[in-house]
Amino acid sequence: MESINRPVIALLMSLMLVAGLLLLTADQNTGLKQSDLVIVPGAGRDLFVFYCASCHGRGGKGDGRAATALKVPPPDLTALASRNGGTFPAEKVEGFIKGEGRLSTPAHGASDMPVWGPIFQGLDNRDAINEARIETIVKYIALIQAKARA
Repeated sequence: MESINRPVIALLMSLMLVAGLLLLTADQNTGLKQSDLVIVPGAGRDLFVFYCASCHGRGGKGDGRAATALKVPPPDLTALASRNGGTFPAEKVEGFIKGEGRLSTPAHGASDMPVWGPIFQGLDNRDAINEARIETIVKYIALIQAKARA
């Protein structure tokens, strides 16, 4: 009985693979437009948790699971506004995410922070979508400033 099931299972798996490939090929050949990224309320938190929390922690305090493995501890992102005279440095944060900000010092060496701009570009080559991702993360980091002050 087991020897009969193996060929049947192999055939079903092969058919599923072929069907998947046909769907992918049909999408490419018909020129179907990629779906747009819809930024919904809460997306900033979701993006932050997915991309940033491993180092910065879910609350942004620099206590993520990977933080102990880094040469330079990640900063407490909830204190950015207080370290900047009470004003959240949105443009500076955006620059760091894109890789435009200075993330290293001669004393500490290179930064371990990934440069998300090119990574997002690799996920989706549409600039508007990537700008929306980054803007949403920046807005979320600004939002957690208020929670830190409260």
